Amino acid sequence: MLRALIAQVSVDPDPTGLPGGEAVQRLVNGIGYYALIAVVAAFLTGMALMAFGSLSSNPRSSALGKAAAVVSLLAAFGIGAAAAIVNFFYSSGGGVS
Repeated sequence: MLRALIAQVSVDPDPTGLPGGEAVQRLVNGIGYYALIAVVAAFLTGMALMAFGSLSSNPRSSALGKAAAVVSLLAAFGIGAAAAIVNFFYSSGGGVS
């Protein structure tokens, strides 16, 4: 009996289902904007650290700057791809029965 009740459950995301859906969407968009600003700041900081480390013959600082730049680029990719990744896994999970 319990299994039959569980099998009847379905999920259909609807942004108009609850009040404030548009506000939540604007909030998520704003968070994405500030995350990208932080990524740009981290990338520029990494580049500066790499340049100063190279000019001062400090290989550790130069390597840390390179790592910061690469991580910043990966973070930018993740921010840009977040919606597509979530949608992909949601649609993949929707096909499971």
